[in-house]
Amino acid sequence: MTDPAIRILYIDDDVALARLVQRKLERRGYAVEWAKDGRDGLERLEQGGIAVVGLDHEMPGATGLDILPALLARENAPPVIYVTGAGDTRVAVAALKAGADDYVPKETGEGFFDLLAAAIEQALEKAILRRERERADREMRAARDRAELLLREVNHRVANSLALVAAFVRMQRSSLSDSMARTALDETQLRITAIAGIHRSLYTSDDVRSVRFDAYLETLLAEMHTAMASQRPDSFVVVADEVSVPTDKAVSLAVIVTELVTNACKYAYPDGRAGSIRVRATAAEGQLSVSVEDDGVGFSGDDAPQGTGLGTRIVQAMAASLGALLHHDRQHAGTRVTLTMPLQPL
Repeated sequence: MTDPAIRILYIDDDVALARLVQRKLERRGYAVEWAKDGRDGLERLEQGGIAVVGLDHEMPGATGLDILPALLARENAPPVIYVTGAGDTRVAVAALKAGADDYVPKETGEGFFDLLAAAIEQALEKAILRRERERADREMRAARDRAELLLREVNHRVANSLALVAAFVRMQRSSLSDSMARTALDETQLRITAIAGIHRSLYTSDDVRSVRFDAYLETLLAEMHTAMASQRPDSFVVVADEVSVPTDKAVSLAVIVTELVTNACKYAYPDGRAGSIRVRATAAEGQLSVSVEDDGVGFSGDDAPQGTGLGTRIVQAMAASLGALLHHDRQHAGTRVTLTMPLQPL
């Protein structure tokens, strides 16, 4: 027996047929109300409590197709079973395209009521599944929003913690007199700042899964320009396509760019020579290329590293973790190092 709380609204100007529909469906356990036209049907829907609407096509003044959009435009609109003349398939197809859940052709005898009852039962089942799916979607979106909020908070705290570590390194540097030790701590501070910048960009981003690398490069080079006041060349230039990269890869790329720019600052323009350092990032055909170049004294890539060689080892290790290729352009007048890596769609 069907739950009597399930109420059906049947809209039809045919009083005799509407009474028959009421009796037949009530025997199946439904509570059935009748409306003689679309206006009355819409007024009844305003009161709520209707689970399914049966809507006849042929009515004076306005057809069911005229009324159907108004029925479905309501918030939480109940499913609509469209009732058409026997064999009138074009009208049935139009009703389905307009949003009706199902249609039933009018026939003489019990067949019509059996089909109507079956269509109502299926519509109720589909409505339950739809509500459950919508509830699951809402819960999933809410869980995702909570996770993203938590991840932003984590990135915020990581960025703050790294900034604190960088401040400690800066304090330690100020207490040292050894120039090599001070230089090593300067470079350590730049590496920490580069990684902190990634986390800072994440907690202000709408998508914590990726980093807008072009925007990040602008910020990174601006910070390095300030931090390396005693060693920097005349200018830093960034030319980058609008491209987003996954967060974990962005960290490795940030470290690589920091190392290459630091090396250029230290060695490209000795004795106060004028010059610039340029960073380029281009994305094409599933590949990301990032290059750092200068017009200085040059470095072939085979020369023995100046200093400790730690920066070179870091660049090579980070490139390997990205599955990237490093290329030293021997034809370039100064130094140009290009990293090329697969850019997977996010």
